[in-house]
Amino acid sequence: MSDRIELTGMVISSIPMGEYDRRIVLLTKERGKISGFAKGARRQNSPLLAATKPFSFGTFECFEGRSSYNIYQAQISNYFEKLSTDFESAYYGMYFLEFADYYARENSDEKEMLKLLYASLRALENPRLDKKLVRYVFELKSMVINGEYPEMFACTKCGGKENLAGYSFEKSGALCARCMDKGGERLQQSTIFTMQYVIASPVEKLYTFTVSLEVFREFSHIQERLRRAYVDKKFKTLEILETLEI
Repeated sequence: MSDRIELTGMVISSIPMGEYDRRIVLLTKERGKISGFAKGARRQNSPLLAATKPFSFGTFECFEGRSSYNIYQAQISNYFEKLSTDFESAYYGMYFLEFADYYARENSDEKEMLKLLYASLRALENPRLDKKLVRYVFELKSMVINGEYPEMFACTKCGGKENLAGYSFEKSGALCARCMDKGGERLQQSTIFTMQYVIASPVEKLYTFTVSLEVFREFSHIQERLRRAYVDKKFKTLEILETLEI
């Protein structure tokens, strides 16, 4: 018999299987992304009925099989219920789950990705934070965690660290004032600082700032192109989100 194990994580997807079961994908602190089966989870009296829904965060007790896990018990500490009361927030949240699913890998260290996902969903629940800004911060920090992100602390042409003034999509990074004469898009200093802050700050400090409209426009423009360059997937939830954001 397989040993029982306890995993801390979040349900990032859930689909019905058969008449009463569910197959879920968990992003866990201990095992990265895993798939598991929850027998009887769709029965009305099942203790796993709510625990196997997307966004559910807590501890999951299971048996490890050859190719998947069997979930038999869960203690949920946060269902992120506020997201379900707002249509737009719910779609942002589902996009974050889909984005995390794209990057996460099985049997890899996904503690930072799990922490980022949790903090970003909490940020969506905060009415004082702009959801679009939360989205772009989440995307960029996900890229950072996975080791693929722009160079924003030195000029990508000359290597200088002073007087950074713009961005090169060709070089995927910052340009200094001198190298700006050779191409690139000029940015406000606050936009460069915003990207530096997201790249370098711990997850706990990410959602503690606001930006001006002009800085947001520059940041979102760069991040849109970065996502298309680095992420080779079209997200269904993002397509819906973009119709809501118009």
